[in-house]
Amino acid sequence: MVQLTRIYTRGGDKGKTSLGDGTRVNKGALRVSAYGTVDEANGILGLARVHTAADPEADAMLGRIQNDLFDLGADLCTPIKEDEDASMALRMQPEQVKRLESEIDAMNADLIPLKSFILPGGKPAAAYLHLARSVIRRAEREISELIEKEPVNPEALKYANRLSDHLFVLGRYLNDKGGCDILWVPGGSR
Repeated sequence: MVQLTRIYTRGGDKGKTSLGDGTRVNKGALRVSAYGTVDEANGILGLARVHTAADPEADAMLGRIQNDLFDLGADLCTPIKEDEDASMALRMQPEQVKRLESEIDAMNADLIPLKSFILPGGKPAAAYLHLARSVIRRAEREISELIEKEPVNPEALKYANRLSDHLFVLGRYLNDKGGCDILWVPGGSR
């Protein structure tokens, strides 16, 4: 269990931060950006949940996802070591990706089929989910770039990829199963 007794440490006052293994790096490092972007998306999901209280199933999904995003941040902030003891580092697991996939499939079965791309908007929860989805897509790009430079748990990238799909589908689901979606009209404002 994590216990935080001090909120500020002054350790970052010179532009450095500690990774999960204690390594000090620049706050602008790609690894720090990736888990920072995950944290940003989690904050947006907190805003979405303000609007999901009337839908306990959707709210529970978002609660699980918020917890998963802390797991994802912990995974990303802890570099993989060659001799890593798998039981010591918190890493994303295939089961977390599979859960997202089964939730996507269940929600998607009830949605109005798409006939166009969707503009972010509709009901407040859906609008926040579209925003969170775009932030997760940025995290996904950052994780992909990080993978090019150093070892990263492949489940981290899979989770981010599947989560953006999940948030898209959940946004549509909360938009009256697609009934309140705002459809893109190509060239519609010419």
